[in-house]
Amino acid sequence: MTKRMLIMIGCVVLLIAGLAFGKYLQIKQLIASAPKPGAQTVTAMKAEVLEWQPQISSVGTLTSYRGVDISSEITGLVREVKFKSGQNVNRGDVLIQLNADADVAQLLALEAAAELSATVLKRDQAQLAAEAVSQAQVDADIADLRSKRAQVAQQAANVEKKTIRAPFAGRLGITTVNPGQYVNTGDKLVSLQTIDPIYVDFFVPQKQIASLKVGQNLRVSSDAFPGVDFPGQISSINPKIDTASRNVQVQATLSNKNQQLLPGMFGNVAIDVGDKNKFVTLPQTAITYNPYGSTVFIVKNSDKKDDKGSPVQVVEQTFVTTGATRGDQVAILKGVEAGQMVVTSGQLKLKNGTSVVIDNTIQPKNQVNPTPQEH
Repeated sequence: MTKRMLIMIGCVVLLIAGLAFGKYLQIKQLIASAPKPGAQTVTAMKAEVLEWQPQISSVGTLTSYRGVDISSEITGLVREVKFKSGQNVNRGDVLIQLNADADVAQLLALEAAAELSATVLKRDQAQLAAEAVSQAQVDADIADLRSKRAQVAQQAANVEKKTIRAPFAGRLGITTVNPGQYVNTGDKLVSLQTIDPIYVDFFVPQKQIASLKVGQNLRVSSDAFPGVDFPGQISSINPKIDTASRNVQVQATLSNKNQQLLPGMFGNVAIDVGDKNKFVTLPQTAITYNPYGSTVFIVKNSDKKDDKGSPVQVVEQTFVTTGATRGDQVAILKGVEAGQMVVTSGQLKLKNGTSVVIDNTIQPKNQVNPTPQEH
């Protein structure tokens, strides 16, 4: 390699080194001129100790106390419909009258035949006393009278079937039956439901069976009536566990005097169990749930001062152990002490040591019994 080539290589190396040093100075200047991150705005609140009533919660289905689709036992022509759709009726009230003229006429004929048999029996009994007829004749008359009376009873039952009555008190549904319509045996005529009281059926995990007993009080709420609780009592616990879900079916009876609850609705069931406890409580929005554990950000004062001389507030991420939840709240079993300031929203932009500014103009909901909100 000649001396001239060595000089050329050295010049190239010096040129590359000069360019790299210039780029380094440029990047350093950009970093120095970049704006420093400011404090992040969050909402926060002090963790407080609240009294908790342990509860069993479930979602149940409302069913009628009694319910049936009323139908006709026999065929016939509808003569009168004596109710209106949605009407409340009492037990025994006439709902539909079928045409029974031919049946009534046959009943009258059978009654006349029975009266004749009774007369014949009375006459033969008198003649038997005078030994004018045999005992066999009187026995035949007695059998004939019994047969005629049985036919009268059977026909009277057929006539009664032409009058369709309410089997129990309740509210009628919507019917499409009209006078003049011909109905067949088993045709659905109208639905009848007793809804005061009303049942709620729900399921509870087998591990909570020990906390339940017949007669235990509970409350049911429905989104159809926000803020209204319907009290009731457990009336039955299924003696068999569902092998597929390992849940037990429970039935409770609710008072429904205003007939607000209807069969088929779903209701949120809450059962108070055990003694009341006290827990450090936070809104559920304060908890960040991760595969490696749940965390919260606690607000603390740092050694730095702001322009006004006040301590700069920073956050410290800490692991927590959560317990039961109720509404918007969650019980904290470990990791947070009462009185500590905890971030309730804005956690995504935080890390350990981030300075924060607390603005509680809009706070997350923190209600025991939250209701849907529309804004």
